[in-house]
Amino acid sequence: MFIEINGVSFVNKGAELMLHAILQMISQKIPQAKFVLKPGANSPYEKRAKLGLYQKILWFSKFRISFGMYFGKHIPKRLREYYGLVCHEEINVVLDASGFAFGDQWGPGNTIAIAKAMRRGKRLGTKVIFLPQAFGPFSTRQIRKAFHIVATQADRIYARDSVSYKYIVGLVGELPNLRRAPDFTVLLKGHVPSYFDCASHDVAIIPNRRMVDKTSRSVAEHYNPFLMTCVRHFLDSGYKPFFLVHGGREDEELAREVVRPFGSDVPIVMEEDPLNMKGIIGTCKAVVSSRYHGLISALSQGVPSIGTGWSHKYRELFDDYGCPDILLTPNTNESQIISVLTSFTRDREDLKKKLAKPATQHKQAAIDMWNDVLHIISGRG
Repeated sequence: MFIEINGVSFVNKGAELMLHAILQMISQKIPQAKFVLKPGANSPYEKRAKLGLYQKILWFSKFRISFGMYFGKHIPKRLREYYGLVCHEEINVVLDASGFAFGDQWGPGNTIAIAKAMRRGKRLGTKVIFLPQAFGPFSTRQIRKAFHIVATQADRIYARDSVSYKYIVGLVGELPNLRRAPDFTVLLKGHVPSYFDCASHDVAIIPNRRMVDKTSRSVAEHYNPFLMTCVRHFLDSGYKPFFLVHGGREDEELAREVVRPFGSDVPIVMEEDPLNMKGIIGTCKAVVSSRYHGLISALSQGVPSIGTGWSHKYRELFDDYGCPDILLTPNTNESQIISVLTSFTRDREDLKKKLAKPATQHKQAAIDMWNDVLHIISGRG
């Protein structure tokens, strides 16, 4: 059985966490499954090879035609097997773990492309499942038309939050294949790398370049000053803040801009392994994050967290964990931000206790989601 995984990458550590979660869960239950990724800049060969992933024959595109898709099946099967290549016709299941890729903020391209791919796949009998992710809004005619195809033809589509669910229902109605489920990386256990000294790194600050290029001008301009305010507050309060890069080079550059005035007082930690990154987050006394999966890794482990976000998925996450008042907007008055930070550090232990119940509920909901997915893959759903 060949299972193609869409929407993951080795640059964004949240996307890589989702990849690990998929491999771990399905391999336990369906050991004969073979996993396939498309090659690309965010999915280099050496990374795929370490995880034993097959490569989908892709191809090059010209005049919007993907030639490998049509010619790949003519490569002899023995040769494909020798090189770990899989053609489109051999895919049995597609799992989409894009996180957030279909909606107005990304333009119509992603949605149109996935709708075309689904039509091809469904003709071949391929099962298509959209794992928990954010969706919408769908305002333009192109996006609405394309996502209507996606929602009505998917074997299962999981909205990660109530707003995403409502966006889909508003477009296609209450479909039997539409469900709600939380992020599924909550079931992954992190590892603390041997080099990491938690005594000198106890507040992780996780930046996100999307706070600059996916927000209003006012929010973008206030983002770096907001992070600096957080750093100063934690330093003044006796904590040891550090930057944890969750999103590749662009997030690293942003972190370096912010820490420049603080010098060596605020180190930057770079970690390639997303499970090590989750382990590091789990050791922290607090987290300030603009990366969604940085927040998931913190909240699901009971680590009190302050968030900033650029889409509805952040508000929904903090609502789910019962702490909407500590999701902040960078262009809020500085005195209000400091007031929230002060209350946060004062009440940190109470907040930690408050996170336990929703964290447990989310983990059970993720288990239920996987049971459903496994039933569909095995032909019983």
